[in-house]
Amino acid sequence: MKKPAMWLTMAMLAAVGLAGSATTAAVESKDPIKLTIHDWTGQYITTHIMGAVLDEMGYNVEYVQADYIAQFAGLESGDLHVAMEIWETTGKDAMEASLATGKTVDLDETGMVAIEEWWYPMYMKEKCPGLPDWKALNGCAATFATPETHPKGRYLGGPVTWGGYDDERADALGLDYEVVHAGTDAALFAELESAVQRQAPILLWIYTPHWAPIKYEGEWVDFPRYTDECYKDPKWGMNPDKAYDCGKPRGWIKKVGWKGGEEKWPNAYQAVRNFRITNQEMGAMVGRVDLDGKSVDEVVAAWMEKNRDRWMAWTQ
Repeated sequence: MKKPAMWLTMAMLAAVGLAGSATTAAVESKDPIKLTIHDWTGQYITTHIMGAVLDEMGYNVEYVQADYIAQFAGLESGDLHVAMEIWETTGKDAMEASLATGKTVDLDETGMVAIEEWWYPMYMKEKCPGLPDWKALNGCAATFATPETHPKGRYLGGPVTWGGYDDERADALGLDYEVVHAGTDAALFAELESAVQRQAPILLWIYTPHWAPIKYEGEWVDFPRYTDECYKDPKWGMNPDKAYDCGKPRGWIKKVGWKGGEEKWPNAYQAVRNFRITNQEMGAMVGRVDLDGKSVDEVVAAWMEKNRDRWMAWTQ
Protein backbone atom coordinates (compact mmCIF):
# COMPACT_ATOMS: atom_id res chain seq x y z
CA MET A 1 0.00 0.00 0.00
CA LYS A 2 2.95 2.32 0.64
CA LYS A 3 4.38 1.97 -2.85
CA PRO A 4 1.34 3.44 -4.69
CA ALA A 5 1.21 6.25 -2.13
CA MET A 6 4.88 6.98 -2.77
CA TRP A 7 4.35 7.00 -6.51
CA LEU A 8 1.30 9.23 -6.04
CA THR A 9 3.36 11.68 -4.00
CA MET A 10 6.10 11.68 -6.62
CA ALA A 11 3.54 12.27 -9.35
CA MET A 12 2.06 15.17 -7.43
CA LEU A 13 5.50 16.69 -6.93
CA ALA A 14 6.24 16.26 -10.60
CA ALA A 15 2.99 18.01 -11.48
CA VAL A 16 3.86 20.87 -9.17
CA GLY A 17 7.29 21.05 -10.75
CA LEU A 18 5.78 21.16 -14.22
CA ALA A 19 3.38 23.89 -13.14
CA GLY A 20 6.28 25.87 -11.71
CA SER A 21 8.25 25.41 -14.94
CA ALA A 22 5.28 26.62 -16.95
CA THR A 23 5.06 29.73 -14.78
CA THR A 24 8.77 30.36 -15.15
CA ALA A 25 8.59 29.79 -18.89
CA ALA A 26 5.89 32.45 -19.15
CA VAL A 27 8.37 35.03 -17.82
CA GLU A 28 10.05 36.10 -21.02
CA SER A 29 12.72 38.23 -19.33
CA LYS A 30 13.82 38.74 -15.75
CA ASP A 31 14.87 42.30 -16.52
CA PRO A 32 12.88 44.63 -14.24
CA ILE A 33 9.58 46.00 -15.48
CA LYS A 34 9.64 49.60 -14.28
CA LEU A 35 6.25 50.92 -13.15
CA THR A 36 5.96 54.67 -12.63
CA ILE A 37 4.84 56.15 -9.31
CA HIS A 38 3.30 59.62 -9.05
CA ASP A 39 2.07 61.78 -6.20
CA TRP A 40 -1.48 60.74 -5.38
CA THR A 41 -2.68 57.83 -3.28
CA GLY A 42 -4.93 56.16 -5.84
CA GLN A 43 -2.09 55.89 -8.35
CA TYR A 44 0.11 54.28 -5.71
CA ILE A 45 -2.63 51.73 -5.14
CA THR A 46 -3.34 50.83 -8.77
CA THR A 47 0.37 50.59 -9.51
CA HIS A 48 1.11 48.39 -6.52
CA ILE A 49 -1.85 46.12 -7.30
CA MET A 50 -0.48 45.66 -10.81
CA GLY A 51 3.02 45.21 -9.44
CA ALA A 52 1.80 42.54 -7.02
CA VAL A 53 0.10 40.68 -9.87
CA LEU A 54 3.23 40.82 -12.02
CA ASP A 55 5.27 39.63 -9.05
CA GLU A 56 2.90 36.67 -8.66
CA MET A 57 3.49 35.89 -12.34
CA GLY A 58 7.23 35.73 -11.65
CA TYR A 59 8.30 39.07 -13.11
CA ASN A 60 10.89 41.37 -11.58
CA VAL A 61 9.12 44.65 -10.74
CA GLU A 62 10.60 48.04 -9.90
CA TYR A 63 8.73 51.19 -8.86
CA VAL A 64 10.18 54.45 -10.18
CA GLN A 65 9.08 57.91 -9.03
CA ALA A 66 8.26 60.00 -12.09
CA ASP A 67 6.59 63.27 -13.00
CA TYR A 68 3.08 62.70 -14.35
CA ILE A 69 3.59 64.56 -17.63
CA ALA A 70 7.39 64.40 -18.00
CA GLN A 71 7.29 60.60 -17.65
CA PHE A 72 6.41 60.24 -21.32
CA ALA A 73 10.02 60.95 -22.32
CA GLY A 74 11.09 57.96 -20.22
CA LEU A 75 8.33 55.76 -21.60
CA GLU A 76 9.34 56.65 -25.15
CA SER A 77 13.02 55.89 -24.52
CA GLY A 78 12.35 52.63 -22.68
CA ASP A 79 13.86 53.89 -19.42
CA LEU A 80 10.34 53.52 -17.96
CA HIS A 81 7.93 50.81 -18.98
CA VAL A 82 4.35 51.12 -17.69
CA ALA A 83 2.26 54.00 -16.31
CA MET A 84 -0.97 52.80 -14.71
CA GLU A 85 -3.01 56.02 -14.66
CA ILE A 86 -3.23 58.57 -17.45
CA TRP A 87 -6.38 60.63 -16.92
CA GLU A 88 -8.28 61.99 -19.90
CA THR A 89 -8.99 65.04 -17.75
CA THR A 90 -5.34 66.11 -17.54
CA GLY A 91 -3.12 63.73 -19.52
CA LYS A 92 -4.97 63.35 -22.82
CA ASP A 93 -2.83 65.78 -24.83
CA ALA A 94 0.46 64.42 -23.53
CA MET A 95 -0.60 60.82 -24.11
CA GLU A 96 -1.81 61.44 -27.64
CA ALA A 97 1.42 63.26 -28.50
CA SER A 98 3.44 60.36 -27.10
CA LEU A 99 1.44 57.70 -28.94
CA ALA A 100 1.97 59.65 -32.16
CA THR A 101 5.74 59.04 -31.85
CA GLY A 102 5.13 55.31 -32.24
CA LYS A 103 7.31 54.65 -29.19
CA THR A 104 4.52 54.10 -26.67
CA VAL A 105 1.39 51.96 -26.72
CA ASP A 106 -2.12 52.42 -25.32
CA LEU A 107 -2.69 49.61 -22.80
CA ASP A 108 -6.45 50.14 -22.53
CA GLU A 109 -8.70 51.61 -19.88
CA THR A 110 -8.50 50.89 -16.16
CA GLY A 111 -12.28 50.71 -15.72
CA MET A 112 -12.32 53.93 -13.70
CA VAL A 113 -14.10 57.06 -14.97
CA ALA A 114 -12.42 60.37 -14.26
CA ILE A 115 -13.81 63.73 -13.20
CA GLU A 116 -11.43 66.51 -12.15
CA GLU A 117 -12.81 70.00 -11.76
CA TRP A 118 -13.24 73.04 -9.54
CA TRP A 119 -15.35 71.95 -6.56
CA TYR A 120 -16.92 73.50 -3.47
CA PRO A 121 -18.63 72.04 -0.38
CA MET A 122 -22.40 72.43 -0.46
CA TYR A 123 -22.47 74.98 2.37
CA MET A 124 -20.76 77.44 0.00
CA LYS A 125 -23.79 77.38 -2.28
CA GLU A 126 -25.72 79.35 0.32
CA LYS A 127 -23.04 82.04 0.20
CA CYS A 128 -22.87 81.99 -3.61
CA PRO A 129 -26.38 81.00 -4.72
CA GLY A 130 -25.66 81.20 -8.46
CA LEU A 131 -23.47 78.10 -8.27
CA PRO A 132 -22.76 75.67 -9.87
CA ASP A 133 -22.90 78.00 -12.91
CA TRP A 134 -19.35 79.29 -13.43
CA LYS A 135 -20.70 82.76 -14.24
CA ALA A 136 -21.57 83.15 -10.54
CA LEU A 137 -17.92 82.91 -9.50
CA ASN A 138 -16.90 86.51 -10.13
CA GLY A 139 -19.84 87.83 -8.12
CA CYS A 140 -18.63 85.66 -5.24
CA ALA A 141 -14.90 86.29 -5.58
CA ALA A 142 -14.78 88.14 -2.26
CA THR A 143 -16.56 85.21 -0.61
CA PHE A 144 -13.81 82.85 -1.73
CA ALA A 145 -10.99 85.32 -1.03
CA THR A 146 -8.28 84.87 1.58
CA PRO A 147 -6.11 87.61 3.11
CA GLU A 148 -3.37 86.62 0.67
CA THR A 149 -5.55 86.87 -2.45
CA HIS A 150 -8.06 89.60 -1.53
CA PRO A 151 -9.86 91.13 -3.38
CA LYS A 152 -9.48 88.16 -5.72
CA GLY A 153 -11.00 84.84 -4.90
CA ARG A 154 -8.74 81.87 -4.18
CA TYR A 155 -8.85 78.64 -6.12
CA LEU A 156 -6.67 75.87 -4.71
CA GLY A 157 -5.39 73.79 -7.59
CA GLY A 158 -3.50 70.53 -7.57
CA PRO A 159 0.29 70.30 -7.67
CA VAL A 160 1.76 72.01 -10.74
CA THR A 161 2.96 68.64 -12.07
CA TRP A 162 -0.66 67.52 -12.55
CA GLY A 163 -1.26 69.93 -15.42
CA GLY A 164 -4.93 70.69 -15.94
CA TYR A 165 -4.64 74.26 -17.35
CA ASP A 166 -6.31 75.93 -14.37
CA ASP A 167 -4.24 79.12 -14.68
CA GLU A 168 -5.11 79.31 -18.39
CA ARG A 169 -8.79 78.57 -17.67
CA ALA A 170 -9.08 81.38 -15.12
CA ASP A 171 -7.41 83.77 -17.55
CA ALA A 172 -9.45 82.75 -20.61
CA LEU A 173 -12.76 82.96 -18.75
CA GLY A 174 -11.87 86.26 -17.09
CA LEU A 175 -12.23 84.86 -13.59
CA ASP A 176 -11.25 87.22 -10.79
CA TYR A 177 -9.43 84.43 -8.98
CA GLU A 178 -5.85 83.67 -8.06
CA VAL A 179 -4.86 80.08 -8.74
CA VAL A 180 -2.77 78.74 -5.86
CA HIS A 181 -1.23 75.30 -6.35
CA ALA A 182 -1.07 72.83 -3.47
CA GLY A 183 2.38 71.36 -3.00
CA THR A 184 1.13 67.78 -2.67
CA ASP A 185 -1.98 65.65 -2.90
CA ALA A 186 -1.96 65.34 0.90
CA ALA A 187 -1.77 69.12 1.36
CA LEU A 188 -4.71 69.63 -0.99
CA PHE A 189 -7.00 67.37 0.99
CA ALA A 190 -5.71 68.54 4.36
CA GLU A 191 -6.94 72.02 3.44
CA LEU A 192 -10.31 70.59 2.46
CA GLU A 193 -10.64 68.72 5.76
CA SER A 194 -9.73 71.84 7.73
CA ALA A 195 -12.11 74.08 5.80
CA VAL A 196 -15.06 71.73 6.13
CA GLN A 197 -14.53 71.34 9.87
CA ARG A 198 -14.60 75.14 10.22
CA GLN A 199 -17.30 75.63 7.55
CA ALA A 200 -14.80 78.02 5.96
CA PRO A 201 -14.89 79.17 2.32
CA ILE A 202 -12.97 76.92 -0.06
CA LEU A 203 -12.90 76.33 -3.81
CA LEU A 204 -10.49 73.66 -4.95
CA TRP A 205 -9.54 70.89 -7.34
CA ILE A 206 -11.39 67.68 -6.45
CA TYR A 207 -11.22 64.50 -8.43
CA THR A 208 -12.91 61.16 -8.55
CA PRO A 209 -12.26 58.30 -7.98
CA HIS A 210 -11.45 59.56 -4.50
CA TRP A 211 -12.93 59.54 -1.01
CA ALA A 212 -13.54 63.32 -0.87
CA PRO A 213 -16.71 63.57 -3.02
CA ILE A 214 -18.04 60.51 -1.18
CA LYS A 215 -17.35 61.83 2.31
CA TYR A 216 -18.38 65.45 1.70
CA GLU A 217 -21.44 66.79 -0.04
CA GLY A 218 -20.53 69.29 -2.72
CA GLU A 219 -20.64 70.13 -6.41
CA TRP A 220 -18.30 70.65 -9.31
CA VAL A 221 -18.47 74.04 -11.01
CA ASP A 222 -20.39 73.84 -14.27
CA PHE A 223 -18.04 75.31 -16.89
CA PRO A 224 -18.73 75.39 -20.64
CA ARG A 225 -18.51 71.79 -21.80
CA TYR A 226 -15.09 70.62 -22.94
CA THR A 227 -14.34 69.91 -26.59
CA ASP A 228 -10.97 69.27 -28.26
CA GLU A 229 -11.41 72.57 -30.11
CA CYS A 230 -11.61 74.45 -26.81
CA TYR A 231 -8.05 73.46 -25.96
CA LYS A 232 -6.62 73.71 -29.47
CA ASP A 233 -8.42 76.58 -31.19
CA PRO A 234 -8.53 79.99 -29.44
CA LYS A 235 -11.37 81.08 -31.72
CA TRP A 236 -13.63 78.40 -30.26
CA GLY A 237 -15.82 79.41 -27.33
CA MET A 238 -16.70 82.65 -25.57
CA ASN A 239 -13.15 84.08 -25.68
CA PRO A 240 -12.05 84.38 -29.33
CA ASP A 241 -8.46 85.16 -28.33
CA LYS A 242 -7.64 82.41 -25.88
CA ALA A 243 -7.92 78.64 -25.57
CA TYR A 244 -9.05 76.77 -22.43
CA ASP A 245 -12.27 78.76 -22.04
CA CYS A 246 -14.13 75.61 -20.95
CA GLY A 247 -14.06 72.92 -18.29
CA LYS A 248 -11.80 69.89 -18.20
CA PRO A 249 -12.54 66.77 -20.21
CA ARG A 250 -14.16 63.88 -18.40
CA GLY A 251 -13.77 60.24 -19.20
CA TRP A 252 -11.26 57.42 -19.23
CA ILE A 253 -8.27 56.63 -17.09
CA LYS A 254 -5.86 54.59 -19.19
CA LYS A 255 -2.62 52.67 -18.91
CA VAL A 256 0.26 53.39 -21.28
CA GLY A 257 3.56 51.65 -21.85
CA TRP A 258 6.86 51.59 -23.69
CA LYS A 259 6.17 49.94 -27.04
CA GLY A 260 9.25 47.74 -26.83
CA GLY A 261 7.78 46.08 -23.76
CA GLU A 262 5.14 44.36 -25.89
CA GLU A 263 7.86 42.23 -27.46
CA LYS A 264 10.00 41.86 -24.33
CA TRP A 265 7.23 40.96 -21.85
CA PRO A 266 4.11 40.12 -23.91
CA ASN A 267 2.36 38.18 -21.14
CA ALA A 268 2.99 40.93 -18.61
CA TYR A 269 1.67 43.56 -21.00
CA GLN A 270 -1.46 41.49 -21.59
CA ALA A 271 -2.03 41.33 -17.83
CA VAL A 272 -1.69 45.12 -17.68
CA ARG A 273 -4.23 45.43 -20.50
CA ASN A 274 -6.62 43.18 -18.57
CA PHE A 275 -6.43 45.22 -15.34
CA ARG A 276 -9.83 46.64 -14.34
CA ILE A 277 -11.04 48.31 -11.15
CA THR A 278 -14.06 50.48 -10.32
CA ASN A 279 -14.39 54.02 -8.99
CA GLN A 280 -16.15 52.72 -5.90
CA GLU A 281 -13.38 50.25 -5.09
CA MET A 282 -10.71 52.86 -5.61
CA GLY A 283 -12.47 55.54 -3.55
CA ALA A 284 -12.84 53.08 -0.68
CA MET A 285 -9.17 52.03 -0.83
CA VAL A 286 -7.92 55.62 -0.96
CA GLY A 287 -10.06 56.33 2.09
CA ARG A 288 -8.49 53.44 4.00
CA VAL A 289 -5.05 54.93 3.36
CA ASP A 290 -5.79 58.65 3.71
CA LEU A 291 -8.44 58.52 6.42
CA ASP A 292 -7.91 55.26 8.31
CA GLY A 293 -4.12 55.34 8.34
CA LYS A 294 -3.58 52.01 6.59
CA SER A 295 -0.44 51.60 4.51
CA VAL A 296 -0.68 51.14 0.75
CA ASP A 297 0.87 47.68 1.17
CA GLU A 298 -1.82 46.67 3.69
CA VAL A 299 -4.65 47.88 1.45
CA VAL A 300 -3.18 46.22 -1.65
CA ALA A 301 -2.62 42.93 0.19
CA ALA A 302 -6.22 42.90 1.41
CA TRP A 303 -7.53 43.59 -2.10
CA MET A 304 -5.32 40.85 -3.58
CA GLU A 305 -6.53 38.30 -1.05
CA LYS A 306 -10.20 39.20 -1.52
CA ASN A 307 -10.04 39.28 -5.33
CA ARG A 308 -7.74 36.38 -6.13
CA ASP A 309 -9.95 34.83 -8.82
CA ARG A 310 -10.34 38.20 -10.46
CA TRP A 311 -6.69 39.13 -10.77
CA MET A 312 -5.71 35.57 -11.65
CA ALA A 313 -7.98 35.94 -14.70
CA TRP A 314 -5.88 38.94 -15.79
CA THR A 315 -2.84 36.66 -16.04
CA GLN A 316 -4.43 34.13 -18.39
